[in-house]
Amino acid sequence: MYRFLLTPRWWGINVFVVLSVPFCLFMGFWQLDRFEDRVDSHREREKQAEAAEVAEPRPLRELLPVTTATVGEQATVTGTFDPEQELLVPERMLDGERGFYVLTPLLPDDGGDALPVVRGWLAGDADPAAVPPAPTGEVTVTGALQGAESPRDVGPPTGLPPGQLGVIGSASLINVLPYPVENAWVTVREPAEPLRAVPPATATNTGLDIKAFQNLGYTAEWFAFIAFALFMWYRFFRRELEAQRDAALGLGEPGAPGDPGAPGESGAPGAPAAVPAAGGAPATEDDAGRTRSPSASV
Repeated sequence: MYRFLLTPRWWGINVFVVLSVPFCLFMGFWQLDRFEDRVDSHREREKQAEAAEVAEPRPLRELLPVTTATVGEQATVTGTFDPEQELLVPERMLDGERGFYVLTPLLPDDGGDALPVVRGWLAGDADPAAVPPAPTGEVTVTGALQGAESPRDVGPPTGLPPGQLGVIGSASLINVLPYPVENAWVTVREPAEPLRAVPPATATNTGLDIKAFQNLGYTAEWFAFIAFALFMWYRFFRRELEAQRDAALGLGEPGAPGDPGAPGESGAPGAPAAVPAAGGAPATEDDAGRTRSPSASV
């Protein structure tokens, strides 16, 4: 009964299912591992952020260049603000309110590249008149170190007027400031009133963001593919068995040889039957196809 499993068609079906199930298992567990890695990374970043809040600030040069391990670390740097090059970063949310960042470049005393410093956040539209002036003279800035932002993650507004910036990073500042800039920035931990502190962001691809839950969704998809492949194999298997059972009972397709309802067979609807003539002699047909009795005159 199961010899059909050895036919070439079923060999192809069986090989496909046998290969697809372990492949889908591998891909599903791989996506699950990626999700778990992101969860572990998120927990590590939370612990690191908590430790950074109470840790002693470290010199900026010890934390550069910015890495996943140094993002959010408290950094300290001494220099002079350049208020002439101050920029506003609009459309930034804080605690559900819309506002803007106040970014002032700091020229370090050690002669290094300028450091973008976000002095704080203000609610409302980016209005330079509402921004308190930057401290003058030599200052020591302490705040959380941040990596350059990505336009894809920030979604900055377009068509900004002069004096405003959409993305914080050296790539966007190089054409705005007249001097080299670090590919990093610092958000001040304790800004002056009325500015509010900007909380540090986590490093890219280390939190439970949409990418993490995409990995979880892909895991479910790969396991669903396994269930679909097994279900379709079972459906084809059952149909094959039913077809063999019907053939054994003589329930073939209409029109098949031996089928009582096939055209030309005895008793078939519409099939021309020989009409017996009077006296029991079979009738015959002439050349025109008309039925004639043997006794009929020519």
